[in-house]
Amino acid sequence: MSMFSFSSDAQAQPFKGEKIDPDVTTGHLHHLSQDQQAAFSVFKDILAKARLYAHDGPRPTHDDPTLLRFLRARRFDPQKALKQFADSEAWRQKHAVDALYATFPPDEFESARRFYPRWTGRRDKNGLPVYVYRLASLAGPLQKELNAVPPERRYQRIVSLYETMTRFVLRLCTHLPHRTAPTPISSVTTIIDLEQVSLPALWSLRAHLQEASALATANYPETLGTIAVVNSPAFFPTVWGWIKPWFDEGTRRKVHVLGKDPGPTLRTLIDPEDLPKPYGGELDWKFEDEPALDEAAKGVLGEMPKGPAVFEDGEVRRPQAPSETADAVAQSSS
Repeated sequence: MSMFSFSSDAQAQPFKGEKIDPDVTTGHLHHLSQDQQAAFSVFKDILAKARLYAHDGPRPTHDDPTLLRFLRARRFDPQKALKQFADSEAWRQKHAVDALYATFPPDEFESARRFYPRWTGRRDKNGLPVYVYRLASLAGPLQKELNAVPPERRYQRIVSLYETMTRFVLRLCTHLPHRTAPTPISSVTTIIDLEQVSLPALWSLRAHLQEASALATANYPETLGTIAVVNSPAFFPTVWGWIKPWFDEGTRRKVHVLGKDPGPTLRTLIDPEDLPKPYGGELDWKFEDEPALDEAAKGVLGEMPKGPAVFEDGEVRRPQAPSETADAVAQSSS
């Protein structure tokens, strides 16, 4: 998901630029200012005192990119970041997220991908994974299928797909060669395609979209990089007025709304061979397709794994339920 930028009063105004050049290093590992580094140290200390973080085992309970996402989301205020992090950890416990992801049926997991942003298997010029969300693909029978899923299970599907993004896709892209290495990749670039989407169709999807965005803002902060809305209809400013409150100010600044010819602008961010043909690139890929891995990713993965997976130490692994993780740690330390 002409170009527009959005002002605080939710009105879209023409934007004359032709280039998307996001800042993907400020506030990230290896690019912290002295004040940011000091805040990061304080954040780790207060998390440890609150027993929300430990680094004395075989590996820390949470990696630095994850901690920095929460800190950036709260503008490097350690106490505010602590509150969001603690709330998120309580949420993970309440919903048994680790166990959910480890035991999610692979067939259902693969089926659930059809309803949410999908990774193309490619990356932008900064190494961020490129996701596409074509809302028209959710029309008709697919929307009826989505609506038939019980709300609790639909929520669990969204959680599992976010876990894949943070524990597999972002870690894989960090491992692959990228322009800002060794700075980790901790967010995604998303193309939202509104072609052939009517106002009633968008309205019918509002609860579905709001549920996913609220979950991400609270529990997977700072994972959204550039958001390019393509093939935007004339009524989009009205829609933006609905959805703007779902996002924090930082995310709203990342939204670029493009017209019917997004290619010239998108190619400033994504190389043609990594940009799908419908959006002005050369990649033979559409929303319904599996990820079309680039050569670097193929060299590491061979092929895209099916079902829940994590990427650790340069390898694809199946997620472990909490009891399995504890057993593995005990064995490694014995």
